[in-house]
Amino acid sequence: MLAVHGVLPDTPDTRPPILLVHGAANSAAVWTFWQRQLATAGWASYAVDLRGHGASTPCDLSRTTMQDYADDVLTAASSLNGARGVVLLGWSMGGLVAMMAADGCDARAVVGLAPSTPAAARNPAKVIQSGEFGPEEYGIVSDDPRDQPAMPDLEIDERIIALASLGRESRYARGERAAGVVIDALACPVLIATGTRDALWPRSRYDDLRFPAEHVSVEGASHWGLVLSRRALSTLIPQVVGWIEQRA
Repeated sequence: MLAVHGVLPDTPDTRPPILLVHGAANSAAVWTFWQRQLATAGWASYAVDLRGHGASTPCDLSRTTMQDYADDVLTAASSLNGARGVVLLGWSMGGLVAMMAADGCDARAVVGLAPSTPAAARNPAKVIQSGEFGPEEYGIVSDDPRDQPAMPDLEIDERIIALASLGRESRYARGERAAGVVIDALACPVLIATGTRDALWPRSRYDDLRFPAEHVSVEGASHWGLVLSRRALSTLIPQVVGWIEQRA
């Protein structure tokens, strides 16, 4: 069973709900500040825990695919008000998952926070292995919030939330991303957000997308900063909300 964490504004309105998709080896807890600020701005948001993550039912992730994760997003979207459509907002791996699911749920728009990039073609020579791994493969090898070089712009309390969000991940799905997940076109508007302190996922990685996308950049934000740095979010969330209001 999938867990979905909803946060509603004080005054409901007719705007489409925003469905939030977390990254690899992670969970819906990373959206803590996003959901608070979206509610303050008048938007209902729902953060899904993908299968085997967070509060969703535990399962063997060793053969879980990217399409499985996209199907989870479609399931979560179908439980919301389909008549209004949804806006999909994903971080890292979750950004690519959101793009994969967008047309299947008639998404009004997609926002990717430094998303894993879709490929122009799949590499058939890439060997995809089954198995699971943890956050250590992303440079997180300590549970001490003071010792987190992967989170240079997060305050201690923000790092505590980040560490609490961590979990296991599918090596098979990671292999699929390395081999290339092809997305030729999307029917809805797309926004890509990047941070200038994110060396692995800079703005230039999105120059060759096969579909149109708009871009925003956050000065000084790391990869983690795009979801949990309140300093970065004070700039980023108003930009994203303004874009959604114009496009969706």
